[in-house]
Amino acid sequence: MKSVSIRFYEELNDFLPHSKKKKRYDIPLSSRQTVKDLIESQGVPHTEVDLILLNGTPVNFGQIITEGDDISVYPVFESLDISGVTQLKNRPLRDPRFILDVNIGRLAKYLRAMGFDTIYRNDFSDAEIVEISNNENRIILTRDKGLLMRNAVQRGYWVRNTGVKDQAFEIIRKFDFFPLISPFKRCMECNGLIKPVSKESIINLIQPRTKQYYNEFFRCMGCLKIYWKGSHYGRMNQFIIDIINR
Repeated sequence: MKSVSIRFYEELNDFLPHSKKKKRYDIPLSSRQTVKDLIESQGVPHTEVDLILLNGTPVNFGQIITEGDDISVYPVFESLDISGVTQLKNRPLRDPRFILDVNIGRLAKYLRAMGFDTIYRNDFSDAEIVEISNNENRIILTRDKGLLMRNAVQRGYWVRNTGVKDQAFEIIRKFDFFPLISPFKRCMECNGLIKPVSKESIINLIQPRTKQYYNEFFRCMGCLKIYWKGSHYGRMNQFIIDIINR
């Protein structure tokens, strides 16, 4: 039977069974296939791939493979410019924006707390997520590999961790976004921008004890939620410090 050989590098091995990890192996080739189809047949979403070498030469996803081809597949290099050798991705985002699907919705508050533009609704369909991602140049974050394998998806990342704090650290480290952390500039509820407001302007909207103990206030320009540096602020601030120092 006709076959090609393939090897996946670095974190792309997360998608493979143990028998195929970190090694070159053969795949039967029974029909006309693109390199994208072959890669995703192994369980690796195309959004995770940034460089494909076919017999040592960079190719795009539409390249037709033939018997005996040797394929090497590399992950997204968000913190390294390889534009001279890859045809697969736009350059790394320096003004990152995200859209989350329902299986990691809790992560939205933590990304917003760090200042990242993050939209989430628990009733988004997969098609809506893909459309918004493409129209607004947002990175799809999900634990659903099938979503990332949709042909229309341009930017996406499969989140490995299950704990929300570990997920937040994973995203910041993966995309090298540490320098872009800007705490408490976005509303954790609606993603709107937060601006300082005078105590006098919201005095009738806060509780008596809050009036007594706090003088510095902020308000979301979207949902109008009022914020102050209380105990919740302290917990979230410590979370961000832990992420930076981890």
